Amino acid sequence: MNSDAPLPTMHFLGHSTVLVETEGVRVLTDPVLLPRVASVLRRVAAPLDPALHADVDAVCISHLHADHLDLASLRRLGTDTLLVVPEGAGELLYRKGFREIVELSPGKFHDVGRVRITATPAVHDGFRTPFGPRALALGYLIESASTRVYFAGDTDQFDEMDDLGALGLDVALIPVWGWGPNLGPGHLDPRGAAEATRRLRPRVAVPIHWGTLHPFGIGRWMRAHLIDPPRRYAQAVAELGLPTRILHTEPGCRVEPR
Repeated sequence: MNSDAPLPTMHFLGHSTVLVETEGVRVLTDPVLLPRVASVLRRVAAPLDPALHADVDAVCISHLHADHLDLASLRRLGTDTLLVVPEGAGELLYRKGFREIVELSPGKFHDVGRVRITATPAVHDGFRTPFGPRALALGYLIESASTRVYFAGDTDQFDEMDDLGALGLDVALIPVWGWGPNLGPGHLDPRGAAEATRRLRPRVAVPIHWGTLHPFGIGRWMRAHLIDPPRRYAQAVAELGLPTRILHTEPGCRVEPR
């Protein structure tokens, strides 16, 4: 990790969807691109510019939940798009017509041009409701010669976070909430995300998994949990005295390396 090295180009498209561009390779995480997800969630952030998810070289899927593996969004990208997915997820995607699939388990990797995508552990349920299948939940390292980005997916804290921090992370894409008024197990709230940041020790962190999706009918009268989590996260990081810079970015916007 070089503290003076430029950061990769990144756009936070909302929820867990981030476009990372490095060494000419465009990697998209957990694409959720459309106004509705799984018929019960709607996008409350601004619609996306299609150019932000055009010509993607690889997609990283963290787990099988519908707000992370959205089949309609993947079809929008094209059925020949390279999908890097957890071990156990490939059969579902082949049955749905996708053709370029690489399954990974923690520690395994796949190279896309000059970028290496390595699966990392995650503590989260990998069952796709209501009928399955079940697969691993993962995070990913997205590495090039110039930068190392950690995408956490959905996870609680885990022991290997300290090992990831020892690698020297330039960027950590850290979930700080979800899509409803409450969090179930296997998630990070703002304070838990700050503690994860202490263990990961990235140069910069981008809070994700907030402010984008909401169940139909209640978004207008429960707005606080759509906007407060990244601010509470930044405050918790400051209270821990961490040197990590927080790049708070609204859904649909470029991550500015201020």
